[in-house]
Amino acid sequence: MTRFTLSTVTPNWFATVMGTGIVATATVTLPVAFPGQRAAALVVWLLAAVLLVFLLVATAVHWLRHPRRAREHHRHPVMAHFYGAPPMAMLTVGAGALLIGRDLIGLPAALAMDAVLWTAGTLLGLASAVIVPYLVFTTHEVRDDAAFGGWLMPVVPPMVSAATGALLVPHLPEGQSRETMLLACYAMFGLSLIASLLVITQLWARLTRHKVGASAAVPTLWIVLGPLGQSITAVNLLAGNASSALPGLDHALLVFAVLYSVPVLGFALLWMAVAVAITVRTARRGLPFSLTWWSFTFPVGTCVTGTAGLAAHTASTPLAVLSVALFAVLVVAWLTVGVRTLRGAVAHEVVPALPA
Repeated sequence: MTRFTLSTVTPNWFATVMGTGIVATATVTLPVAFPGQRAAALVVWLLAAVLLVFLLVATAVHWLRHPRRAREHHRHPVMAHFYGAPPMAMLTVGAGALLIGRDLIGLPAALAMDAVLWTAGTLLGLASAVIVPYLVFTTHEVRDDAAFGGWLMPVVPPMVSAATGALLVPHLPEGQSRETMLLACYAMFGLSLIASLLVITQLWARLTRHKVGASAAVPTLWIVLGPLGQSITAVNLLAGNASSALPGLDHALLVFAVLYSVPVLGFALLWMAVAVAITVRTARRGLPFSLTWWSFTFPVGTCVTGTAGLAAHTASTPLAVLSVALFAVLVVAWLTVGVRTLRGAVAHEVVPALPA
């Protein structure tokens, strides 16, 4: 049991930035418009940006004052996986700067901010995708029933880089720069997708053989929606920005985006239905609040942006309706989890850590 102090800063706190930032970006990518839409998104994005700065400073201070405890995180078989959260937090806030923050700070500053955060987030994300699995394969003691949704955290950041990198393509110099960025994003899309599928398979096998397990870990089942929804977002954004980088292949990439997105969306909805059923069942028996509840936000948000992008490319009204419905779920989840987290922080109440 821990609470947030400079001596107990852990990587999973960055999930608060991810969950908040995705609300902002999802708001402006919806297939419908409503009064105050961009203003509301800007406020939420600013909150995510402030949270990111605060947690980056808190993490730096934590490493300076408590280096021994900080070094223990990567040795922990559960906490180590959440090193994927800081890079995804950076990438989410960076994309928000280009999509929303430009209204406040202007396009040049927003572009510079996104470029810095995308570069830092991508490098850290690629590092987490390599180092954390390496530690799992060589150092961590892993039980047969250890697989959980958090195993996806270190391998999903490259997928977020692929999706957010697509937004930068039109702003790069024409020619090799745009082409290289687009191809690199597709490579990161494949890297993350295949690694995620391997983890999802292990999670499915664990649930089949060992059942649901600890109630505190149940919200992490929703993390599976993250790589699924983000991959749909990525292929649609990449296809939508491919014309200036690979003009001869942009139509083929758009076809690929649609053909890929529809089946994956089908599986995402299947998993969501299973996750809802398990969560409701667990809640009836007692679902303790912890930072794992932030798993109800970012993964759902990626499904919002994914369905919105697919709806734009197919002109599908049902997909547009689905995107709005998922957005409503996202907002309710974000408000609920945000209030619970804020209440605990203000009252200095104990916030349960991740299950060991």
